[in-house]
Amino acid sequence: MSLTQEEFDYLKNELKRQPNDVELSMVEAEWSEHCSYKSSKPYLKLLPSEGKRVIVGPGYDAGVLDVGDGYVVTVHIESHNHPSAVEPYGGAATGVGGVIRDILSMGTRPIAIFDALRFGSIEKSSHNKWLFKNVVRGIADYGNCLGIPTVAGEVEFDDSFERYCLVDVASIGMGKKEDIVTSRADNDDYVVLAGGSTGRDGIHGASFASKVLEEENRSAVQIPDPFLEKLILEATMEAIEARCVKAVKDLGGGGLSCCLSETADKIGKGINVDISKVHVREQGMTPAEVMISESQERMLYVTDGTNLNNLLSILDKYEISYSVIGKVKDHHNLVVRHNSHVVADMPASLVANAPLANRIAKKPAYLEKLANVNKPSIPKDLNDALLKTLSNPTIASKRWVYQQYDHEVGIRTVVKPGYGDASVLRLDNGKFVTFKLDGNSKHCYIDPYNGAVGCFAEACRNVVSVGAEPIGMVDHLQFGSPEDAEIFWTFVETIKGISNYSKVMNVPCVGGKVSFYNETDNGPIKPSPIIGVVGLIEDASHIRNSIIKENDTLLIIGLTKDEMGGSEYYEYIHGITGGNVPKVDPSLDCKVMRVMLDLIKNNMVRSVHDCSKGGLAIALSEMCVGGNIGIDATLTHVPNECSRIDDLLFSESHSRFIVSIEEDEFTSITNLLEKQEIPYGTLGKAQGNSIRFTYNDKNIINVSVDKAVDAWANTLERLIEHG
Repeated sequence: MSLTQEEFDYLKNELKRQPNDVELSMVEAEWSEHCSYKSSKPYLKLLPSEGKRVIVGPGYDAGVLDVGDGYVVTVHIESHNHPSAVEPYGGAATGVGGVIRDILSMGTRPIAIFDALRFGSIEKSSHNKWLFKNVVRGIADYGNCLGIPTVAGEVEFDDSFERYCLVDVASIGMGKKEDIVTSRADNDDYVVLAGGSTGRDGIHGASFASKVLEEENRSAVQIPDPFLEKLILEATMEAIEARCVKAVKDLGGGGLSCCLSETADKIGKGINVDISKVHVREQGMTPAEVMISESQERMLYVTDGTNLNNLLSILDKYEISYSVIGKVKDHHNLVVRHNSHVVADMPASLVANAPLANRIAKKPAYLEKLANVNKPSIPKDLNDALLKTLSNPTIASKRWVYQQYDHEVGIRTVVKPGYGDASVLRLDNGKFVTFKLDGNSKHCYIDPYNGAVGCFAEACRNVVSVGAEPIGMVDHLQFGSPEDAEIFWTFVETIKGISNYSKVMNVPCVGGKVSFYNETDNGPIKPSPIIGVVGLIEDASHIRNSIIKENDTLLIIGLTKDEMGGSEYYEYIHGITGGNVPKVDPSLDCKVMRVMLDLIKNNMVRSVHDCSKGGLAIALSEMCVGGNIGIDATLTHVPNECSRIDDLLFSESHSRFIVSIEEDEFTSITNLLEKQEIPYGTLGKAQGNSIRFTYNDKNIINVSVDKAVDAWANTLERLIEHG
């Protein structure tokens, strides 16, 4: 039994009787950490969730944001970490399917998929390479079959993910405000289960994801069917447009148990079902197995008697199997029958709302040791250091990944992967939406609070870089066991950081996910929050990419500090973990982004790229590689508080952008920056075929663009296909 003794006693006291085996299985699924958020729920309330564009916030299958003209954008993020670590192809594919159905449940059409992936070193381990290849293949195959573009993502490699992986999948949808579906129902409305048949795959999946990964439980991994998902997508959209459904909910973790109890709790009524009517894949399934199966591609609909036949005819049209399994009732219980026999009868609110877990938080002892580390020697050959950092799999181009994704299907993609800091998609109202996922496990391990703020800030910078105003965010917070007081402390600090930054930036949280127990026998993962920011672009003329052109003048905006802790340079070049993690001044960050948007909207900058992993040297090199042009860059005028040249090159300080401009805009731009008291410096002109850095007329780095292209663009493919 996965319930604690205290939870079992609480259940028994609330029921005023002993729960039977079916009820126990249902509650075990819904009260799992994966479904209930029993450790995190009190802290998630700290996240600001209201804003002028927020229509639906946390607590629903997806957040809903108003983008004007009667249109909305929906956004959600999910993960499939444990299943993907065991069976990477199926685990990743079903993760895509789940998040797509969440977007669909709100009455909107999914228009894009995004992913954030974490693996151990693919340079050292063939197992990690196998996980990586098959996770990417699973996401690609599922999304491509659906005809939904996978347009952006990010990948990080770190030894704390050895023989494990994090697979975060997000999606955005688009629809009309009038079509939004929120759960409502009346007495005697019908409950319809449609889609894939119910089998034994995925049984105990929620419980599996709520404990440390110690064995390969392949039966807990669901089986994907993207072609059925496509039919469900089209049928659901048609049913919503025909106004013949009152509530729609995806069957995810916990299966029918969670779906039915949460639906009943949300609508404030009871539900009576007969699970002998459920269309099943396997004969002889017990009532408990039917209730907790996590077979994929299943949706629950609530409709009234007037519209029942309309809904069923739509499902018939798409040849989707369905079962009318029950009715909404005026009581408040979830009553489950198998034929005429009642196998479970419990208050829906009891099942849907687990008792909260009172966790202890204690600052980890390791943090003090990591705060102060000795600085390494400056490499004698900084050319080699630059090329090696460019070839670091975390930094190197992810072209090998996104070339497997159909990122242009649907003809909405305006800025494609690899051309800007975030992808941009066209909306039906003439505006544009962008979405970017960001995380940094190395920063968050050394300083959970400032690391989390940095992830949020970077995601905002990325959407600003393409010309978008940040309007909302989702988060996915991933940690080891919450029963470990030191791990739980890192979670609490993460929440505090995200909450405080959200308030200053006025970017509300509209949804998210918490994933604990990300551990193996090797130990826990590093704290790994992923922040996804939605941005809105009002006019096509505001869209920017990061590609520079010959004779562009390049400026660095923002201050570079001695903040090397958790940097890719420290970790990858020197093998050092620790140091001073970059810290965000939220008020300054907000001001810098406001000015950047003003520069973009007034057509004063041609291209924009934020400085993040790898620092100034990598950001500038990436722009040169993208434009296939060199630069003679002087570091002398870069605003900084660094005492060493390698710190100036590779520090990952926040609130920095590199912009390319036309010469005649220089005075206007610098006057504006000086008026706002924002530091800036001139780097040089884009020209030639070498990337050259000088400082006080001394040559620091000089590498050919061709060498930089090879290091950055080809490394990942070489490692995966030929390494």
